[in-house]
Formats: sequence, C-alpha cells, structure tokens
Amino acid sequence: MAPIHKVALVQTHPKPVSPAENFEKAASFIRDAAAKGCHLAVLPEYHLTSWVPDDPAFKDSCSDSATYIKKYQDLAKELSICIVPGTIVESEAESLQNIAYFISFDGTIAGRYQKKNLWHPERHHLVSSAHEPHQAFDTPLGRVGLLICWDIAFPEAFRELVTDGAEIICVPTFWTMKDVSDDSYNLNPDGEALFLNSTVVTRAFENTCAVVFVNAGGPPEKGNDTNFAGVSQVTVPHIGPMGRLGRAEGMSIVDLDMDVLRIAEGSYKVREDMKREGWHYAYTQMREDNSKL
Repeated sequence: MAPIHKVALVQTHPKPVSPAENFEKAASFIRDAAAKGCHLAVLPEYHLTSWVPDDPAFKDSCSDSATYIKKYQDLAKELSICIVPGTIVESEAESLQNIAYFISFDGTIAGRYQKKNLWHPERHHLVSSAHEPHQAFDTPLGRVGLLICWDIAFPEAFRELVTDGAEIICVPTFWTMKDVSDDSYNLNPDGEALFLNSTVVTRAFENTCAVVFVNAGGPPEKGNDTNFAGVSQVTVPHIGPMGRLGRAEGMSIVDLDMDVLRIAEGSYKVREDMKREGWHYAYTQMREDNSKL
C-alpha cells in the first residue's frame, strides 16, 4: 500500500529584510506542523527577506544564509520533520543566487536547486542556474524535485524532473497579484490567481505527479484584502487542489496519498510513454539517429 504523507503548507508573510524575525515565525509554524504529525513542511520563496532588491539593506540581509540553513537543519533533526525552507538568497562573490533546499528529518540536505527561470525583474539582481539540468533526488518521502516560482510556467522543467523519477515536486513561490503590467491587471484583477490555480493543477495532471505549491501570503489581519496571491495548495491528478489557502498568511495541512499517483499513471501512462524508445519529445536525450525524432 502506498504511503500517505502529511504535508504542511506554511504560507508566511515575510517582513522585508528581517531574516531573524521571519525565521522565528517560520520555526513556530514548523513546530506546530510537527506537533500535528506532519512529515514535511514547505515555506515560500524569499521567506526570510521578502523580495525588495532595491532596498539598500537587502543584500546585507542575505549575508547570513549559511547560518539559517544550519538553523533549519537543526530544527528538522530536533522535530524529526523534513523541511523545504522556501528559498534562501545566497551571495557568491558579487552575485546573488536564489536557492531551494530539501532537508531530511535527520537534518541532512537531500537536495539543492538554484532557480533557473528568473522572473524579468529578477534578472537585474540574480544569477540563473542556466544550463544545469533539473535533477530529482531521494528523500524519506520518495523521489522529489524542486522548482521555484516562475519555473512553473515551463512544462519542460517538470518533464525533466519526472523523467528523473520525481513523484513530488515542491515549488516555493513569491507571486503577487500585480506582478504584471497595468494593462494585464486591468483585464482581470484576479488573473494571477487564475494563472496559478490553472497551471499548478495542469502540471499535476500532465505529469502524474504531486505538486506542493507554497506561495507567500499577505498580513493575516488583512485577510484576502492584499496584493499577495497566496493560494498555496497540494495538487494531484484526478482530485486537483487540496488544502488550498486564501491570500493571507496561514498554514494548511494536507494528507498526500501517494496511491493517487499510481492510479493516475495507470490511467494516463505518461511516465510509461516517456520511457519508450520511440517517444517523440526527447530534447533531454541524445539520439544517434535524429531522423527518428
């Protein structure tokens, strides 16, 4: 019988350039999740610093990244819970990198991913992982992949992870309702929530995988009256979104039944087709006879 993983979606509202305060809040949510029997807690992108790259203090607020990674490792080991601590911005020479980690329940780092598909304003501040392949990795929850925010717009990223055996794909995100032009926003003020809800569900169906999508939320006292998009959720094929939050800060706990993925693959046979020698979409594979593609 396939396992059921209890997953905590920790949709925090990050205070700009306040990593110590933001960590304490995240740790409080994670302790609560562990007390409720969760196997995995996932946080949003930029959860320690928020995304304020033009703030003079932003770069300095990223300087203690290694300290916070160690804090999350210690927390995971103490509570015996796996943690994806959103993303942590790291400095390398003069460059900034946006990194997601998967920390196992014993405190070891099972996987690391540097954001590849940067949102347009990020390209002025961050370095992409460029041509590095998307790779899945083994965890106590099975084979997992990591993507970040705007990566969800690229089906190829999911395909590469699924080809490498990923069954669960965690996507820490920092996405607001006004990350688009005024013209786009005026067409539909709820358009970005529509984008997220539609795309996350689609990626789950078309890859017979579970997508653990965790976005930043707005201040809890404002409820849904915020520009933060929120809508953190776990999506699986056949069922769709589970435990979906609104736009405000909060936590949702989802029972992820891995048997659903087995049933979906039995129906759609997506992974089976991708393993076939004659599969057409082989951009990640080198073939000697390209005439067969």
